[in-house]
Amino acid sequence: MLITVANQPLAALSYQEEAMAAVKKAGTRIALNNVVYLTDFSEPSEAALPFAAAVAREYGAKVFAYHVLIPAAYVYTAPELVTVGLEAQEEAAEQNMKRAEAQLSGVAHEMVIERAAEIWPPLVQAMKDYNADLIVVGTHGRTGAEKLMLGSVAEEVFRKSPVPVLTIGPETRRCAHAGAKFHKILYATDFSADSLAAVPYAVSLAEENQARLILLHVMKPSSTPLSEREAQDLISNATFQLHDVVPASAELWCTAEAIVREGNPADKILEVAREKEADLIVLGVRQAEGRLGAATHLERATAHKVVVHAKCPVLTVRD
Repeated sequence: MLITVANQPLAALSYQEEAMAAVKKAGTRIALNNVVYLTDFSEPSEAALPFAAAVAREYGAKVFAYHVLIPAAYVYTAPELVTVGLEAQEEAAEQNMKRAEAQLSGVAHEMVIERAAEIWPPLVQAMKDYNADLIVVGTHGRTGAEKLMLGSVAEEVFRKSPVPVLTIGPETRRCAHAGAKFHKILYATDFSADSLAAVPYAVSLAEENQARLILLHVMKPSSTPLSEREAQDLISNATFQLHDVVPASAELWCTAEAIVREGNPADKILEVAREKEADLIVLGVRQAEGRLGAATHLERATAHKVVVHAKCPVLTVRD
């Protein structure tokens, strides 16, 4: 579960085992060799392309620009329109791909258009075929009936993908950014296995960019009054655990800052990101079960709110 915790110490043995495993893995540099850029040619996905290109240039990766061509409903309204409609869709997709390809000049890339009834099954196969290390996707951040392909689908991708997902939200598009140059990385955790899965990526990216690493833990307000001593003990315990997830070797190149806040998880993550001028937020997320349309879990709402309102890209990593 992401950033939703009770105001009580975690089981020491369970936490230490998970933390040590995360720290050990964090000592290994993460390689980004193959990047899948998922696009529907909308404004949100077009805004995500420069990030995919920047990551590829920074890490020497290959970009697979990937579009799933889903036949529009009007194509099936009359038999005589089927062939004409499908050909028109294919032609439009090819033209859009050519425009996207122009932005990948100087980057190893492959443009892929695949026809399917829905996005997720072919994307799963594409991740395997291309040995993907990262998915880059844009989202408009709408909710409810306004969710289009890269609204609900972007969330479905970062919930289900076994590969880390870099999501470019609407607020990111309105702000100045440095592409894949990350100078201040905010990693938020509740110390669960789900959130600790993102530690290696936060640490490795901070090392790669010689970036400042900001560690954040958000505590929910206590349902019962706490003494000053009890509150301080909780903060001290959380601060210690935050520092504990960063390998000792990181001290040679990285300045890590631990922050503990109390309040709504999503609000506090966004608040700290603004205060510290973070240019990347890293979160561990729980795997989605089934389709997301029926999911109402608070943890899902937290990650969604961060992605929608963050003024920088958000990297989500699933355990």
